[in-house]
Amino acid sequence: MGSTVTSNEPARTATASSRPGYGQLLRTRGAWTFLLPGFAARQPFAMLTISIVLLVQHTTGSYGAAGATAAVTGVSMALFAPYSGRLADRYGQRAVLVPGVLAHTLAGLTLTALALAHAPLWALFAAAVPTGASVPQVGPMVRARWGVTLKDSPLMTTAAAFESVTDELTFVVGPLLATALCTTVAPAAGLVTEAGLTLVGGLLFAAQKRTQPPVTGGGHARVEHASALRVPGVRVLIATFLGIGSVFGGMQVSLAAFTESIGAPGLNGVLYGTFAAGNMLSGVVCGAIAWKAAPQHRLLVGYTALALAASALWTAHSVPLLAALGLLVGMCIAPALITGYTLVESLVPAGARTEAFTWLTGAVALGQAAAVTAAGQMEDRLWGGAGFLVPMTGTVLALLTLVALRSRLAARSHGRTVARGVGHRAHVTVD
Repeated sequence: MGSTVTSNEPARTATASSRPGYGQLLRTRGAWTFLLPGFAARQPFAMLTISIVLLVQHTTGSYGAAGATAAVTGVSMALFAPYSGRLADRYGQRAVLVPGVLAHTLAGLTLTALALAHAPLWALFAAAVPTGASVPQVGPMVRARWGVTLKDSPLMTTAAAFESVTDELTFVVGPLLATALCTTVAPAAGLVTEAGLTLVGGLLFAAQKRTQPPVTGGGHARVEHASALRVPGVRVLIATFLGIGSVFGGMQVSLAAFTESIGAPGLNGVLYGTFAAGNMLSGVVCGAIAWKAAPQHRLLVGYTALALAASALWTAHSVPLLAALGLLVGMCIAPALITGYTLVESLVPAGARTEAFTWLTGAVALGQAAAVTAAGQMEDRLWGGAGFLVPMTGTVLALLTLVALRSRLAARSHGRTVARGVGHRAHVTVD
């Protein structure tokens, strides 16, 4: 292990001397072979929720039934995603992706058929569980491939920023595409297209075998496949990402309720687009900066800013003020997400990173599902704008957890992290 680090030192120093920009990142050898199919494969993920809502609402006439079906899908995805990541670390991404995309395609088409047949709600829930459980975790897999391709390069922060911007672009394009298909073609067109894109994009991504992380179970090394959840820092990051999910879920419901209350529901897309634009803008800037501060310190500062910005949302009573606050909240989210994903590289051994990334992605989805439910109930039962208290509560609680447990985010040596975190044996020969 030591000889490997020493041999890479000159290259690492040379890389560090140049500014880690997006141009340099995209010129990384082999990057485009997984970036393009990876973008195509993750696009359906952003189409799934809105496609289910629009289809089920059309067939049942109830937004409650539609939202509940979508929530079941989201919770199922959040619960099963880490296991998918763990299997990918152990058996390889291709071994998990191929059966996964086939199962998701079949489950999505089954859910579509049941909705069109006006099946009872329990049947929709039954189909929503495997639909969510089998969602391909392409985003975490792409991040894991960056980790293998870049290793200890300072471009890792840039790669994390690039992935954050890609995720935001996905969540801007995906819902628009799904809405257009459901409203202009057929109510089921969004979900059918989502299933088709998952199948084609997922198989194309799985075919890129050269860039996938090495399988940890191969060779003669004795490896104990314990969960990345055993790494203390990962548990702290899960709590912070739950808070970020509460912002996404709370904003979606509360913005829709606010625009409806003022008689201008069409402004919902504008306000949420402003929020997403802030996220994308700060993500681009964050990735272009050569940071000197330690990532755990950046996360503390960035998350404090996020909690403060989210705490002001409930005070907005006009469209311009809400747009400005939404922009500010969006600008605070991307640095927190990027820094959290960057910390995984120093906290988790390579053989468990895909699982760690899926824990964080699942935490956002779980926080979003909980926030959608809570904000909806508060908007119905309390006053208009009460749903904005959900992002405030979620981020403040997550910040308190982060402050109390910040020492667990300190990077440890790979030997100790492996032994304590995911159970790899110390006596492993590395060429």
